[in-house]
Amino acid sequence: MSTSMADQPDSQTHRAWRVGADIDTDALAPGAWMKFGIDEIARHCLQRQRPEFAANVQAGDVVVAGPNFGIGSSREQAPAALVHLGVRVVIAPAFSGLFFRNAFNVGLVLLTCAEAATIEEGERVAIDPLQGRIVRAGGEVLACDPLPAFLLEMAAAGGLFNQLKQRYGVTDT
Repeated sequence: MSTSMADQPDSQTHRAWRVGADIDTDALAPGAWMKFGIDEIARHCLQRQRPEFAANVQAGDVVVAGPNFGIGSSREQAPAALVHLGVRVVIAPAFSGLFFRNAFNVGLVLLTCAEAATIEEGERVAIDPLQGRIVRAGGEVLACDPLPAFLLEMAAAGGLFNQLKQRYGVTDT
């Protein structure tokens, strides 16, 4: 029997990158770069807020934000840019509804956590999205809204399209 991201808590720790509140989709996928592919769009992700972000974020890092993360247009490239850069999870007290759906569609996990602001820049955290908790280095547990297994399975598959391809045995030709 295989185990999925939804079956097992994450025992690894992930470095936190802090950004403020009201981060809109234009900050994640700037309009000036939308005519290019995701490689170029991702290079400009959060360039106004954190100019060093795209060049320095590492696979498995997490973004910790203030309320209203992902407001603005419904562009799917916004969460896709984060995924392309290797971001594993975004933690915030609230997300835009459209961004929330688009994020899971492209394989990005979003954790709604009222105490997100207590996570420090560079802090290492372990994440258990199924149980709805973040464990800090000192053992303190922050409660989050737990995520249903089906959303975590979608994210683990790399998003909805990849999940459907896997489920129905579709291969790229």
